[in-house]
Amino acid sequence: MRAARLIKMVLLLQSRPSMTAAELARELEVSERTVTRDAQALSEAGVPVYADRGRAGGYRLIGGYRTRLTGLARSEAEALFLSGVPGALREMGLEDAASAAQLKVSAALLPSLRDASRTAAQRFHLDAPNWFTEPKAPALLPAVADAVWDDRRITARYRSRETEVERVLEPYGLVLKAGVWYLCARVAEPDHRGPYRVYRIDRFTAVDVCADRFSRDEEFDLPGFWEAQAEQFARSILLAEVVVRLSGDGVRRLPYVVDPASAREALAAAGSPDEDGWLTVTLPVESEKVAHSQLTGLGPEVEVLAPESLRGRFADDAARLARLYDRLNGT
Repeated sequence: MRAARLIKMVLLLQSRPSMTAAELARELEVSERTVTRDAQALSEAGVPVYADRGRAGGYRLIGGYRTRLTGLARSEAEALFLSGVPGALREMGLEDAASAAQLKVSAALLPSLRDASRTAAQRFHLDAPNWFTEPKAPALLPAVADAVWDDRRITARYRSRETEVERVLEPYGLVLKAGVWYLCARVAEPDHRGPYRVYRIDRFTAVDVCADRFSRDEEFDLPGFWEAQAEQFARSILLAEVVVRLSGDGVRRLPYVVDPASAREALAAAGSPDEDGWLTVTLPVESEKVAHSQLTGLGPEVEVLAPESLRGRFADDAARLARLYDRLNGT
């Protein structure tokens, strides 16, 4: 365990000019005190790790030191071949490059590890699109992907509601969500940079890749940005509230029929179950119509208390079902 951590520490320092103890501790998932001990152990073993003191200090390798501790274990080699998403690479126009890279990696592996790509493919497969959808890659995706890789600005025409707008964008990253491609980008204003925004690639009607490159903000965290945007979007559409009673089974199933995060928060804020074991919950929803569609999936495990109009919808549903089954049963 420690040997693997020491190797990772050397490789981290080899890939960057220097790193603080806090940065190393975060990457290695240990305490800063452990980082100090590991750096001392490496130094005693002959690895030239140098500690710069002071507020801007940190650890670095001196003398252009390069380690040859780059051999892969079987689990690491198999994980490497899992890191690609074949469908996504194909849609971005990178299938040939990925295939060539895999061949080169395979050729460089020890003979005992050269079946890693086959064993990984036999055990894991990623199918990103939702069920019952026909995924279609946007025609302009390869051009956008090229601009993302090269840090080149793009001039894009974007379909927004009933109009089209043209923007000069700094494309930071691509996200594939449930079969839909999104671009995270900054609007390049004439005298300053605009905020980061999210665009659906299939709404681009034209994309021209500019010759000039932009200076990327190295602090930009694509996964963190996307997670925050996704959470903000999910909350922004929950504009109404309903009050419901849920059976024990209804409580367990609620996160599967409405927004999971909102369901968990609503359940946590609810009081105790009543004498029948049912829990009263105030739930944020997109609209009464959407709530009706979603909560119908709980069947008799939910009772709507408010608003009265939604309760009326469920009462009508129940009456129609009763008449239907009475007729089918001949009663």
